[in-house]
Amino acid sequence: MNRQIIKLFGLVVALFALLIGFTSYWSVFDASALKQKDANKRPLLEQQQIKRGRILAADGTVIARSVPKGHGAGLRYVRRYPEGSLYGHPIGYSFVQQGDSEFEQFHNDELVGNESEFGSILDQLRGANQEGSDVVTNLDPAAQTTALEDLREAGFGAVVAIEPQSGRVRVMASNPPYDPNRVPYELSKLNTNELERPLFDRATQGQYPPGSTFKVVTAAAGLESGTITPETPIDAPGSLEVEGTPLENDFGESFPGATLDTALTHSVNTWFGQLGQRLGNDTLFEYMERFGFNSTPAIDLPADEVSKSGVFDEEELLGANDPVDLARVAIGQERLAVTPLQMAEVAAAIANKGKQMKPQIWSRVVDPDGRVTKRLDPSQYSQPISAQTAEELTTAMEGVVSEGTGTNAEIPGVPVAGKTGTAETPGNEACGGGEEENQAWFIGFAPADDPKIAIAATVECTEEFGNDVAAPIFRDVAETILNGE
Repeated sequence: MNRQIIKLFGLVVALFALLIGFTSYWSVFDASALKQKDANKRPLLEQQQIKRGRILAADGTVIARSVPKGHGAGLRYVRRYPEGSLYGHPIGYSFVQQGDSEFEQFHNDELVGNESEFGSILDQLRGANQEGSDVVTNLDPAAQTTALEDLREAGFGAVVAIEPQSGRVRVMASNPPYDPNRVPYELSKLNTNELERPLFDRATQGQYPPGSTFKVVTAAAGLESGTITPETPIDAPGSLEVEGTPLENDFGESFPGATLDTALTHSVNTWFGQLGQRLGNDTLFEYMERFGFNSTPAIDLPADEVSKSGVFDEEELLGANDPVDLARVAIGQERLAVTPLQMAEVAAAIANKGKQMKPQIWSRVVDPDGRVTKRLDPSQYSQPISAQTAEELTTAMEGVVSEGTGTNAEIPGVPVAGKTGTAETPGNEACGGGEEENQAWFIGFAPADDPKIAIAATVECTEEFGNDVAAPIFRDVAETILNGE
């Protein structure tokens, strides 16, 4: 064989290997990425021929199901959402032309029966029709209804409720909601509604100034780092000049020699501002990161539909080495922006003796034969603080509800630990640019001595305070969950 033939043979082999390599990469290694692209409709067209599994609430209520259309070779399955807008968030939608979103997208493999590629191939070889598995969630229908009804009365906003010991998400409500059944007909209209933004999940994507709810993070950093104890006194004048601008308490009230319980109960800005300065950038940012700030929450939703929380310069996250007004970060102002999910995680970690669990919407996967093939195994995400620090914070947070700024969160016969927040947002274009708008918050857990549920509730563009509008939502949702146990 002459040298030219050998070279030609080698070139053909190399090109063939290259072709195999690219084909393998596209069809195997990069398959998941291809499926994510909206332009690639083939997987969605194939899925339309598969009976997609149901999505159910914790009590068995059907949230999503697939119904057959046509017969024989023309048989297709179309998604239906019997509860309408109640679960538009966080369940999302799945349609062949419009794609999929949120929970439907994240759990697509289970819902179409693709958990095992090998099993799917065997089904095809046997001539069996591929069928999806059901996914049961942790969502509580009664509590989800309560949250959404309260939000509709209060204004745009969100509620997230988490079981502290397991991370099970019991409520995830965003107002305004949307009916996923209308997506095939109104997607363009929903996408262009800039006032209400109904497709925007405020619970996981909304980034808001947390106001005084963030003081529990500052207090946690102070206690855990040893910077303070619950008995450490700090003189808190009515006004304190920081970075050339006065930092003031409500009504200019002074609290000489105040300790943690007093400072948290009365939400004393100058006390926490000074604590933030004592902590310094490195320590405060360290504890923020321990609680999950600056990271995408580890929840079972697509990463691009879950926002991070932290201090931002435009869209850039700032860190300990960046110049910030630390006193105002410590009281939940400056350029701090957080999601309701993140603040619910903070409350849940304190409730769970300092252990932060991964928040999860799903509970179990049930195959078409009724067998449970996967079950949620609660896992710890981090331990931002010790059990002792969590206990000290709980005591201070109980004072907020029993005699401080959060009395509207009280539940008769049930001890409640919590924290209000009212972040002023004057000139906020999303609120119409007025001067009186606030972002109202309440975070907390109940019962304080044996926590069963941790909740974050927030309302946008309101002239009311956290105790007026957010605390009652917390109370109603907590009562619904506790009464249902």
